[in-house]
This record gives sequence, structure tokens and C-alpha cells, in this order.
Amino acid sequence: MQNAFYAQSGGVTAVINATASGLLATARQYPSRIGKVYAGRNGILGGLHDDLIDTSLLSDQDVTALKYTPGGAFGSCRHQLKSFEQDAASYEKLISTFKKHDIGYFFYNGGGDSQDTAHKISVASRNMGYPVICIGIPKTIDNDLPFTDCCPGFGSVAKYVGVSIREAAYDVASMAASSTKVFILEVMGRHAGWIAAASGLASEKTNDAPHLILFPEIKFQEKRFLEKVEQTVNQLGYCAIVVSEGVKNMNGEFLSEAGGRDAFGHAQLGGVAPRLAEMLQNKLKLKVHNAVADYLQRSARHIASQVDLDQAFTLGQKAVEFALAGIDGVMLTIQRESNTPYRWTIGHVSLENVANQERFMPRDFISEDGFHITDACREYLLPLIQGEAYPPYENGLPKYLPLIQK
Repeated sequence: MQNAFYAQSGGVTAVINATASGLLATARQYPSRIGKVYAGRNGILGGLHDDLIDTSLLSDQDVTALKYTPGGAFGSCRHQLKSFEQDAASYEKLISTFKKHDIGYFFYNGGGDSQDTAHKISVASRNMGYPVICIGIPKTIDNDLPFTDCCPGFGSVAKYVGVSIREAAYDVASMAASSTKVFILEVMGRHAGWIAAASGLASEKTNDAPHLILFPEIKFQEKRFLEKVEQTVNQLGYCAIVVSEGVKNMNGEFLSEAGGRDAFGHAQLGGVAPRLAEMLQNKLKLKVHNAVADYLQRSARHIASQVDLDQAFTLGQKAVEFALAGIDGVMLTIQRESNTPYRWTIGHVSLENVANQERFMPRDFISEDGFHITDACREYLLPLIQGEAYPPYENGLPKYLPLIQK
């Protein structure tokens, strides 16, 4: 009987802790096959620094409470693990930690870069004579991992964005006669426009907001944008816009690049919404308000999708079951079986195939003019935001489990 190591990686979501809850609860059902489950403090850094959290000290009630708590309960990180040839010392540190704590199972909960880390550790552990069963668990609000129908975290962001633009549009429409004419909501999505697309679910009939959606997959053309906004304001009296942070100009440059790079070498993006607002104010002389959803969209546990929560929790459960079955070197996937009703199962794909891959919006999911979603996109997205998974409330506010970081 060996122990397990679980870690969270990258930007967190409203339901990543639900995956942890499912994993821990399931591991406790197999006391003769899995000893303790250790969590890495601040992701893979916990393994590199031998800084582990003994989750056996959590009560069953705490494990259940994780399901309803946003953020990363054990701390997350953005840390790029280089190849073994470039940084053998890091792998030696990890394997030393694994040996010290008798770890035979490694679960890494994250996005594309995280799946690359899981793959590297899977290969290195075998080559170093201490093979560890490695399971990657998908997590990303960007919904850009290949081979899986969707990514846990996305459904809740999609629900939040759809609700937010609908409510904001009601506000703007109420005041447009004498005040603000345009509202711009900026959402996350560096290369893929899935989150921006989800706002289109709020537009159920002609002239519903959002009136324009700007995707990273469609190059931004200032003239066409200005004409579309002016036309909408003239027709409806106001215009509600959702823009992805990763929108690029005709030269392929981010409109909002602020300079600098993160740990993975990705460009740090600034605020594209303020830039568009300034453009509209200067060129069309309109009063414009803008908002950047930023962390609010990915931490909005109070309005999580029940489907998203169920998928996140189930992936945690299945990760343990697959590992105990000896399935190694894979990322778990969600497989869609039908749209109506929405049915799904859990499968898996080789980590080698999924690492560092991105899935973009298909062109047939974006309207011909490039400013909205199609019925095919709506059919794909709608099942993912179904159901309300409210957390428990106390004194009028959500009651969450304190993060286990100290």
C-alpha cells in the first residue's frame, strides 16, 4: 500500500476544490490500497520543496465542504517544469519527496501546461527507477484542452458571464436615453474565445444583449467594429459588448498586451475593454462604461453550474478509481454522449497527446460576420450551464472552508 500526492496548478476555478473533494472522499473508501493522500502546498512546488499537507487530518465534513469552496484549497502555482535534460535536479527533488513519503500515485489538477508537467513526471519517474502512476485531471476556465468535451471550471464561468451581461444590459438600457450608451465587459481567454462565446447564451432573441462579441479567433477590424456599434446604438439606443482579453489586430498583435511574461512565457495582457471604450468615446463620441471580470468570473462559486460541479467532483472520484486500476500516464476526459438530455461519461487520453495543446473555437461556432455565436455553438454550450449549485450561506454570505495553506 502506497500514499498519493495531489496538487492543484494554474489559475483556480469555482469548482477545482470539488475535484479535490471527490478525490479525497474516494481515496478514503480504499484504506487497504491507498494510505494517506498528501496535497502539495502551492501545487508542484510542494513536491519540489517537500512541503506537503497531510489531508488525513481533514475531517469528513471538511472534505465535503471543499466541494462548495472556491479558490485552490491547498494553494496553486504557475511553475514550468523544464525537461529532464535541462533540469535534472528538480526531478531528483521530486522523486526524493515521493520516496520519502512512499508516494505511488500522482494526481495533477490543471490545464495544458499542467498536463505537460504530469507527462514529464510520468516519464521521468520510470526512467529514474521509481515509477509512479500519474493521472492528469483537467481544469481550466478557458475550456481549451483538446480531447475532452469541456473543462471543469468553464461551465461556471460561462454561467457567470451570461448572467452578468444580461443584468448589466438591463441597467444600460434603462439609462441609455440620457446617459451611458455602450457597456463593455472584458472576460478571460488568451487564445480561445469560449468564455466570450458563453455570453451569447444571454441573447435568446433578436436584439438581446450582448450585441457584439469579440473573439481571439477573429482579427479585430476597427472600421467594422465602429460601424457595428454605431448601427446598434442608432437602432436600439444602446449597445452591450463582450470582449475576450486575447483579441488581436490584423497584424496578430494583442490589443491589450501590457508587456512582460508569466512563468510559462505567456504575454501579460492588460485591459482591452478600456482601450475599446476610449476608441468609442473618441471616434463616435459616445458615453461608455467598461468592466473587467478578471478574478470575479473564475471565483464566482455562488452561481456555479450544477453540471460543472458534478463533472469536477466525478473527475476526482474517477482519478482514484483509474489509478487503482493501473491506468497510468493519462489525462481524464469528459465524453459527451447526447445533448438533449445532456449525458456524459469519463474517459482518458494519453498525457503525451494532450500536453501543451489548445482547442480553439471552431469557425462554425462563430457567426458569419464574426460578432456573435451560431446555433451550433449554443447547442454545445447550453448544457454546460444547467442547474444552480448554491453553496451553504451563513449570516447572508456564502460559508466556505478556509484555505488550507498555513
